[in-house]
Amino acid sequence: MSSPPTYGSVRFSGCRALAPAGSNSSAESLDRLYPAVGSSKPPRKRTTSQCKSEPPLLRTSKRTIYTAGRPPWYNEHGTQSKEAFVIGLGGGSASGKTTVATMIIEALDVPWVVLLSMDSFYKVLTKQQQEQAASNDFNFDHPDAFDFDLIIATLKKLKQGKSVKIPIYDFTTHSRKKEWKTLYGANVIIFEGIMAFADKELLKLLDLKIFVDTDSDIRLVRRLRRDISERGRDIEGVIKQYNKFVKPAFDQYIQPTMRLADIVVPRGSGNTVAIDLIVQHVHSQLEERELSVRAALASAHQYHPLPQTLSVLKSTPQVRGMHTIIRNKETSRDEFIFYSKRLMRLLIEHALSFLPFQSCTVQTPQGQDYEGRTYSGKQITGVSILRAGETMEPALRAVCKDVRIGTILIQTNCNTGEPELHYLRLPKDISEDHVILMDCTVSTGAAAMMAVRVLLDHDVPEDKIFLLSLLMAEMGVHSVAYAFPRVKIITTAVDKKVNDLFRIIPGIGNFGDRYFGTDAPPDWSDDEDALST
Repeated sequence: MSSPPTYGSVRFSGCRALAPAGSNSSAESLDRLYPAVGSSKPPRKRTTSQCKSEPPLLRTSKRTIYTAGRPPWYNEHGTQSKEAFVIGLGGGSASGKTTVATMIIEALDVPWVVLLSMDSFYKVLTKQQQEQAASNDFNFDHPDAFDFDLIIATLKKLKQGKSVKIPIYDFTTHSRKKEWKTLYGANVIIFEGIMAFADKELLKLLDLKIFVDTDSDIRLVRRLRRDISERGRDIEGVIKQYNKFVKPAFDQYIQPTMRLADIVVPRGSGNTVAIDLIVQHVHSQLEERELSVRAALASAHQYHPLPQTLSVLKSTPQVRGMHTIIRNKETSRDEFIFYSKRLMRLLIEHALSFLPFQSCTVQTPQGQDYEGRTYSGKQITGVSILRAGETMEPALRAVCKDVRIGTILIQTNCNTGEPELHYLRLPKDISEDHVILMDCTVSTGAAAMMAVRVLLDHDVPEDKIFLLSLLMAEMGVHSVAYAFPRVKIITTAVDKKVNDLFRIIPGIGNFGDRYFGTDAPPDWSDDEDALST
């Protein structure tokens, strides 16, 4: 096979073709691949987006990268602005694909990255195939061993910024575990695997295709070391499997896909020149995706009437008095906490009146029937936006017995001023619940929109989400209501203005710092976007 042109230590391949590889069965197996040389297709327009990942931390030699969050690449309408940038990383078994991916992630220096391995998508084996695998007689290096339909569906959702469930494969038992892991998308998604370029539809999802080309002897040594130490196999079994399946599959199915790659990286992780070029290219793509979410929200929906989905607690003298106390900058922390809690309790009680109820007849101790009402939903779950939102949890627990609680951590990026999702913990089967989403202040609504988006990604119906806040700006109300018209918005007061720093005017100050007695940097706002743990 002729090699692509080489520049320095990087080979670039602009050829989207596959040389025929031997037998008719080979041709049939490769039928899903791109057509042969000569068929020209206009290059796909690069698009963009933002998302989340697993595991939550990626520790490299220099630093720790958070991979459990995603910036809110959703516009003022609540829809995704652009798609994620997806890198496909192909190459033979033990060629160093994961190491190259980690080096790319570290060099990119972007906060949100997904590393998705093709190894998670091996098909579920039959009993006979299980027996073959146990004796090293099953071919795991054939395209038919992978669930391409699930791979494509998963990558499409990730590229769109949606959450996905990834199967966990046990290489010791050659089976999928019962549990799954949840991933979000990110600035960059790296999909790596030996058959990363072995499907037409899969290739269409990749914005950049990289082939890691490593000498076969080195790959064999690495595979021996890995399979013996990490997967509990003996040396005879590893060599048998390599000679019978791995090497022939590489020659027949994997090496030919090198010609589909945009960049070929000889020597794998030792090729720092290639890594640098890849990083420069990805950075140029990411620069086209910059989006100031909060600024966009600030200019949208001005002077519109407040939406019908908004419910404001009646401004009785009692409520007005509590607002007077907690808004007063001279109020002591003890008083601030006391009256905030009182207001939270009233807010929660008011919100519960919007839950669905049905008629119910019970018998009193006097033996008489009483026509009453009972909650008609399955369960109520509270989700607090950390850290200020968790101050509302005691009030919810006080009025809802056995309520489940979830948490979402959203912080402002100090460089961009945009909110970013760093962490979430949600109860199982939350999609069947009515969800009370809690935070104490909402200014632009960017973080609230992100939190709602996360709940929607977990299949919570929009009309079962109740956004509760002690204080909101009109801008935040409009933003949330316009993006999610079926979300119920409930608050104790709405202020009209937000200043240039996105602080609510007249406002309440930084609620979290006043409540917890901490000091905030001078450029932080009182919106939930800027709160930290």
